[in-house]
Parts: sequence; structure tokens; C-alpha cells
Amino acid sequence: MSEDSTVYRLTVAGRTDAGVHASHQVCHLDVPDDALARCVGHMRLGPVSAFATRLSRMMPDDIAIHDVSVAPDGFDARFSALERTYVYRVCDARTPWDPRLKDFVWRTDRELDVARMNEAAALTLGLHDFGSFAIANPGGTTIRDVKRAHWRRVPTRPLFAEGADAATARAAAAEGADGSGADVAAGEWYATPAVESGLLCFTIVADAFARNMVRSLVGACVQVGIGKRDIDWFARKMSVPLREGSTGPIAPQGLTLEHIAYPADDELAARAERIRARRTLPEA
Repeated sequence: MSEDSTVYRLTVAGRTDAGVHASHQVCHLDVPDDALARCVGHMRLGPVSAFATRLSRMMPDDIAIHDVSVAPDGFDARFSALERTYVYRVCDARTPWDPRLKDFVWRTDRELDVARMNEAAALTLGLHDFGSFAIANPGGTTIRDVKRAHWRRVPTRPLFAEGADAATARAAAAEGADGSGADVAAGEWYATPAVESGLLCFTIVADAFARNMVRSLVGACVQVGIGKRDIDWFARKMSVPLREGSTGPIAPQGLTLEHIAYPADDELAARAERIRARRTLPEA
């Protein structure tokens, strides 16, 4: 992109641990106009579109560029964000294991008690010091505001719901593979299950997350879900922010950064300024 050795600094909305995925990451990059212009080359595209095209061609198969645009004034991918959504996916003993999921689902041979795990998750809602479950950045804190946190099992459902798609498929098959018009009863069809059917998903939304926070909360919930720990233990960890071995992070592959929300354009700079300030808990 550049004819010199300039190094461009990329700022991301959510910094993930090694092995954690992101299906919706947002980044910003300060690129001079002359560097963008050089991206056009022989392409009949504007500078930003040309940059997006060249960038996509450079990416390995495990990185996809969804969109590139000029950021509004005051935008900071990290500090302007209103909230981030993470999902942790688990396959427990209640659901048959599908080896294809090994790279983005954590597997356990125990059946997890979803109701008890949701009791624990409910304790995380609101503004708390998550020092029992997270590591602060230098000069920062582990105080975060959790807006939603819950466990749900994905219903076992067919890949295509009953309706127009299913009716179309039945009609086509009724003509027979050989065009003979052989009749096939609807009840004889095999319903291909959706790949996430039966998985347990922990969804958590907060204004920001500290290092290891989501994975450690998931690990603690799992301990409650298998009966190794009780709700009182989880409540104590929430009330006394002390990092120790029993609240370490669970395996990374089950976690995915799913979404990042931002305020209106005219509020971006002010939001970034507020978030950069050191957090404190309100007086009791």
C-alpha cells in the first residue's frame, strides 16, 4: 500500500485472546489520502473501494473483510463503542457431539444445569468490579457494566423450516430424480438439522470487557452447572473481587465476539472521552 516503510497502527473494538473468534470485529486505521490514491492502480474504483479490494485479496482464509468506509469525525473503534456482545458455545452431554464444530464450540461430557447457570449469570448484571474474573489493563480497572447475560439452549430444528422452502423441495422431488414424477410423501423426508441445534449458548452484553472476563465467567458458570460449586460461591466471587485459581478462564475456542454497537455520529467523540476516564464504583 505504501512505497515507504510506514507502519500503520490498527485499532480494534475488541481485543480477543488467542483462540477466540470474532464474527463482527470493527477496526479503524488512519491512512493518508495519497496512500489511498495509490491503491486504485488499474482498477476503475474509488480509492476506498480499491483499498478494500486489495486488502481483501491479501487476507488469509480465516480473515474476511466485510466492509471498508471513511469513519465519521471523532470515531474510535475501541473507545467510541457503546456495547459489545460475546457468545460462548458449549456442547454438553445432552447433545450429540459434531466433530465439525471443534474449532468454535467447547465440549463437555457432563450435562449442564441451565437454570442454575442462569441464576449465576443474573448476578453479573449491572455495574460491578469483576476482579475475581478478569485482569485489569495497566492503569485500568476491572469495573464493567453488564447489560445482559443469559444461557439458552438452541432448539433442535431443521436446516429449512417448514414453509415455502420445504414445499418447493418436496414438489421438486415429487417429480423424481429420473423425471418420472414418482410421488414422495412428506413424512419420508429426512430433516437436516441446523448445525447449532442443541448447543448451549452464553450471551453476554456489556459496555466493555476486561481481559479473560467472559471466559472466566463462563468457567465459573460451568462449575455451578455441573454441581461442583453453588450459587453462594459465585455470589461471593462477585462481591469480593479477588483473582484466584478457581475462577480461571475456560478454553478459548467456544468464544466469539458477535457484535459491537456505536452511538450516533455526533456522539462518537464524547463517548470516547468518557470511556477513557478511569472507572470507579458508586459510593455504597
